[in-house]
Amino acid sequence: MTRTAFLVDGFNLYHSLRDASRDLEGAGTRWLDLLGLCTSFLNEIGGNAQISEVGYFSALAHHLEPVEPGLVARHLAYIDCLRATGVRVELGHFKPKPIPCPNCGVRITRHEEKETDVAIGTRWLELAVSGECDAIVIVSGDSDLAPALRAARRCRPALRLLACFPYHRRSEELAALADRCFKLRKERYLAHQLLDPLELPDGRRVVRPAGWQARRGAPPAA
Repeated sequence: MTRTAFLVDGFNLYHSLRDASRDLEGAGTRWLDLLGLCTSFLNEIGGNAQISEVGYFSALAHHLEPVEPGLVARHLAYIDCLRATGVRVELGHFKPKPIPCPNCGVRITRHEEKETDVAIGTRWLELAVSGECDAIVIVSGDSDLAPALRAARRCRPALRLLACFPYHRRSEELAALADRCFKLRKERYLAHQLLDPLELPDGRRVVRPAGWQARRGAPPAA
């Protein structure tokens, strides 16, 4: 049995989901069943692969609330659903960073996601050193995660390292370091959506956010 951990870069995946919804002519993809999606790759990994962990790493964008009211509440509801399905969630944060405007020189504030990449890399090394799994799949197209792959390779050469690139995302550096690569098709997102509503262990029923619904006429899941 190949014990397999999936580490998911939440924001890299989120932007991929938005691209997929657009390219699928409005089909809702953001209510993604991460556990189901990862499980669908086990046969392709081979070695009687079984999931040992699905980790989701993201941050709450409180700074966007003034322009997107309810954004944080929607994200938290989705996180509750992920946890209810057995996904391990770890959250970083956004940090304001004053920078000069490239056009006029006036100082403006941008927000940078902090700790997410470090958290993914740290968990990667924990899994590599502890021997809790035989293979790790990174679900991201962010080349900033390449040092974690190199370190895991040095710590445990026998560990299988795989890359799963979200739709419209790819890193040639990650591809070169991985033992094997997968590419997520937009239709695969549609095929793995959470129940709507989803009942949580505490009895609450969480409904897919209105903005995440598929529009009429959107293509069906493949």
